[in-house]
Amino acid sequence: MRKPLRPLRLKIIIFYCKNIFLFLFICTNFLFTFAQNCYYFMKDDTSQIHSEVMPVGDKYENWFLEYASYVILERAVPAIEDGLKPVQRRIFHAMNEMEDGRYNKVANVIGQTMQYHPHGDASITEAMVNMGQKDLCIDTQGNWGDVRTGDGAAAARYIEARLSKFALEILFNPQTTRWQLSYDGRKKEPITLPVKFPLLLVQGVEGIAVGLSTKILPHNFAELIKASIDILRGKTAEIFPDFLTGGYADVSDYRQGSRGGKVRVRAKIEEADNKTLLIKEIPYGTTTGSVMDSIVKANEAGKIKIKKVVDNTAKEVEIQVQLVAGVSPDVTISALYAFTECEVSISPNACVIVGEKPQFMSVNEILRVNTEQTKDLLKRELEIRRAELLEKILFSSLEKIFIENKIYRDIEEATTWEDVIKRIDKGITPYKPQFYRTITTEDLTKLTEIKIKRISKYDTFKADEQLRDFEKEKAEVEHHLEHLIDYAVNYFKNLLTKYGKGRERKTELRPFDTIIATKVAANNQKLYVDKKGGFIGYNLKKDENTEFISDCSDIDDVVVFFQDGKCKVVKIAEKVFVGKDIILAEVFSKDDTRKVYNLAYLDGESGTTYVKRFQMGGITRDKEYDLTKGNANSKVHYFTANPNGEAEVIMVQLTAGCTAKIKVFDYNFAELDIKGRSSQGNILTKYPVKNMKLKVSGVSTLGGLEIYYDENVGRLNTEKRGKLLGTFSGEDKILVVTKDGNYELTSFDLANRYEASEIAVITQFKPEEVITAVHYVGEQDTYYVKRFKIETTTIGKKFCFISESKGSKLILATMDKHPQAEISYYQTPKLVGTMVNDLDVIGEVKGWKAVGSRLSSYKIKAVKLLNGVGVEKK
Repeated sequence: MRKPLRPLRLKIIIFYCKNIFLFLFICTNFLFTFAQNCYYFMKDDTSQIHSEVMPVGDKYENWFLEYASYVILERAVPAIEDGLKPVQRRIFHAMNEMEDGRYNKVANVIGQTMQYHPHGDASITEAMVNMGQKDLCIDTQGNWGDVRTGDGAAAARYIEARLSKFALEILFNPQTTRWQLSYDGRKKEPITLPVKFPLLLVQGVEGIAVGLSTKILPHNFAELIKASIDILRGKTAEIFPDFLTGGYADVSDYRQGSRGGKVRVRAKIEEADNKTLLIKEIPYGTTTGSVMDSIVKANEAGKIKIKKVVDNTAKEVEIQVQLVAGVSPDVTISALYAFTECEVSISPNACVIVGEKPQFMSVNEILRVNTEQTKDLLKRELEIRRAELLEKILFSSLEKIFIENKIYRDIEEATTWEDVIKRIDKGITPYKPQFYRTITTEDLTKLTEIKIKRISKYDTFKADEQLRDFEKEKAEVEHHLEHLIDYAVNYFKNLLTKYGKGRERKTELRPFDTIIATKVAANNQKLYVDKKGGFIGYNLKKDENTEFISDCSDIDDVVVFFQDGKCKVVKIAEKVFVGKDIILAEVFSKDDTRKVYNLAYLDGESGTTYVKRFQMGGITRDKEYDLTKGNANSKVHYFTANPNGEAEVIMVQLTAGCTAKIKVFDYNFAELDIKGRSSQGNILTKYPVKNMKLKVSGVSTLGGLEIYYDENVGRLNTEKRGKLLGTFSGEDKILVVTKDGNYELTSFDLANRYEASEIAVITQFKPEEVITAVHYVGEQDTYYVKRFKIETTTIGKKFCFISESKGSKLILATMDKHPQAEISYYQTPKLVGTMVNDLDVIGEVKGWKAVGSRLSSYKIKAVKLLNGVGVEKK
């Protein structure tokens, strides 16, 4: 018995049958038309021939433009008036129609929205979840996913939503809303919502249309309100992005969110210990999963060296990165920023719909437009309210006159409706001058609708009181209209008071340092050279001709020097031929300003031997450079590479047959100035040289290295940015005193990282210098002064020099030789006095573990450092 066809195979057969049938139908239709035209042609009846020509090109152009315009206006780009795309606007409108204070199933909201949005439920669901995750206009309930981890929301039938109080306050007002018919003509929907807030800038938006895209980054709620207030008061406002995921952001090239700008965003990475890094916040647009994947890929590529990466994210983000033994945490942090999603670059592109046309604007201009629109909407609402109050005052006055003057009795004898209206009008006529407008028939008709029960129970006192309330409110409204700026400012302040709690800035703004990838990349390869064969690389065959040079990374460059006095820089590879007669090959760093090469070479034309000291400077990769005068048969006699500008003494031996009187002499390279690689050098001798040998190892002629500390980025540099720490060389160290009462010695490696907000003192370490500190001992409720010298020498280890009891803290620290402090103290429980003390007099120099001397016998309110380097605390 044959087995039944599988469902997939059956579907394939049906698909092909359908297409074959369609093809046969088209062919038959074509043949029929062709035969019909031939018949009419043979009968000379050409009028019947189907010869209509359709210009497809023009139609395609129009169709494309219409489609592009539709996508731009109706799908991808938000309107400047309310900052919403059509799907977002329709969601809010549908939710407002359903609003009863209770949560609604998202599936129901989607169904309601589909009455206005003709593009299916998928786009509505995605837009609604996106807005719900921003926790601003939609109050959510259930599993709505997590933007930090990338987890999606539960199905629409399982989650619920309602409009937030903030949304209800700023989004809706039927009286100021412009309406249009929905796509099927059955219902009305808003053209734009009357939003009284810069909603577009606080939510951010991203959209891709046909030939156009927009990307507006989210900004901080409180900062936008303060900026709007500044704009209303005629001041200049500057706003910067703020992301829900936190992290750090460098907005130095933000350009107000316009095209061409850039924002660099970094994860917040903390050093738990020497072997563990903790990623506590991630960049905008990434997830914990994508960050971890990028770290694993960088490790597999050899860019970084880690043991493993673990996701401990729960309520807060925490990705644990465990390091390989011996790897620097500071260098690894820089490598994470250079090679993983721990740093991303975002290019804003603010584009909005203005007057049914897309327009590129800066975020500052968008904020100004939104602020002015908010002011105009508030004005319209006030004017509408004033008109309503005037109508209420008018009718209440008419009602009072109608009832108190018993005009209703005059209409008892009227026999027609016209007579009724005429009698009421006659009774009202003496009072008409007091009304703000002409009394109409409609007004008089309303008086006839007053019920007898109301007339019989009419209370003149309550009516007068109600009129006074209306007049009072009208006066208040008119005052607001006269002082519209103040009213708008108070409106924004009220929003900040009611909804600003918990909306503080999450992303810390700071300038970033420039990370050079080759300096922080892990050495994942070993560089070898075959001097005889002329090959370099990290995958050379290991034999007697192969020589190990150093560890390297696969993104390094290698500089190669040859016996004929030429050199070139090449990209490292598994195996690359560079040329024979290699005398030196090493990893090249173009930013190394300390590297100096000492060279003695024979000029092939004159036979003269020259000596020179030079630095490589700027180079073009794979270009050959000549270090000699460029003559044929030139060759190198002596060559060294000196990482710190060392200048050695060499012994020069001339040939025995030369006519020189002194055939052996010493030469000190320190006598030469350091110049560029193209300089010819100085003449050493015109006699033929037999050989040259090192006699005395050199010392650096460059002097110490001036190290600066840039507190903006928390990094060391030699480009004179920030505070000069001193001139460093050899085993010099940096002393760091932190605000939590610890000190630490570090090297002056430019890769070191320091958290500027945690530093009290950073300076060059000198063993003879004394640290003066004021600290508070919690268990004793007492302030102490201690002065001590650094007795430890371990690099990279923190030592706590204050009490570890609960409540203890460092008040100030300074390296000044004669520090003074202003002390505020309580003379009585209510009377505060001040005095200035010399801290070097109060405290003696003791060990770093000593508690120190008591600062004062009085109860201290505050301590302020008057001179020296340090940070004060209260």
